[in-house]
Amino acid sequence: MKKLLLLTATIICLGLAPAFAQFGMGGGGQGPRFDGAMDKLFGDTRAFAAVLEVQTDAGKGDSVTMPGKFNFDAGKSRFEVNLSEVKGSAIPPDAAQQLKAMGMDMTIFISRPDLKLSYMVYPGLNSYAELVSQDTSASINPDDYKIETSELGKETVDGHECVKNKATVTDKDGNKHEFTIWNATDLKKFPVKIITDEQGRSSTMLFKNVSLIKPAASLFEAPSGLTKYDNVQTMMQTEMMKKMGGGMGAPPVQH
Repeated sequence: MKKLLLLTATIICLGLAPAFAQFGMGGGGQGPRFDGAMDKLFGDTRAFAAVLEVQTDAGKGDSVTMPGKFNFDAGKSRFEVNLSEVKGSAIPPDAAQQLKAMGMDMTIFISRPDLKLSYMVYPGLNSYAELVSQDTSASINPDDYKIETSELGKETVDGHECVKNKATVTDKDGNKHEFTIWNATDLKKFPVKIITDEQGRSSTMLFKNVSLIKPAASLFEAPSGLTKYDNVQTMMQTEMMKKMGGGMGAPPVQH
């Protein structure tokens, strides 16, 4: 059990935390949060759905690629990822098989900055954790951020003619985040590719099959019919103990 917990935590940290932190989105175990600084990169686009591929430098020459389905609506976001599809030299070769066997391969991250909550959902465990936001410093109000862009040229990304721009987002305290973005001319300037490089590590977000239709509101709600926990560790320990027949574990938080 400890090996599986460590394996899962390693994949999440390698694939999510560094990239999302670099993009100024918090992230970690709570997944991406597209508000504040990130919100400014999307201009007038307030809702969309896409296939999102996150590529990040995990350090020591290792890289991680993580594909998933992404939905966004006015700050609320939902990222669905099959952890068995994560690619990277630092990920153990038997990770996919073990995660699938334990019902931990599919993970859904739902971010609700309006409620200061996020949900980490494991459909294969019939469970989810409700997490209180730990990021109290960053503002979620897009008006607290200013963006400046300068054109770098024109390039084609995934079949879209794009204007390549350098973008600098500054918060109300003067902190700056720099990005290179490719705005698709056929998608109302949607940034189909975003790159940032901070602390010597590069991270890339590539959006494919972009739809500018507003996603269903139900996608951003807490899942119904699943067992609710108040932290991820208890959820994993309890549900895996059940699967392994190793005892009851800690009691879940009831609805």
